[in-house]
Amino acid sequence: MNYLFSFLALDLANQRRDDVFSMEYRQTQEADQARHAAELSASGADRPSYARRALAHGLAVVSRGSAAAVRRLDDAVADDLGRSLKAAE
Repeated sequence: MNYLFSFLALDLANQRRDDVFSMEYRQTQEADQARHAAELSASGADRPSYARRALAHGLAVVSRGSAAAVRRLDDAVADDLGRSLKAAE
């Protein structure tokens, strides 16, 4: 029975040690993130980029246009295939 209590006490001590280390790690990570955010705001890097936004909109328009063209081409190929299958009957 004493062996079981010794095992439980050792396990509890290990859990407490891990909790302390994880808390210290979390605090270090939060401090690093805060420092990084302060550096970004000081450099002005978090301002919106109008060029990136315009480029993204342009790419979206091209993507939508190509998708519409592919759909029309797919419909045309499907119609041709349907006609050829009907003629083969």
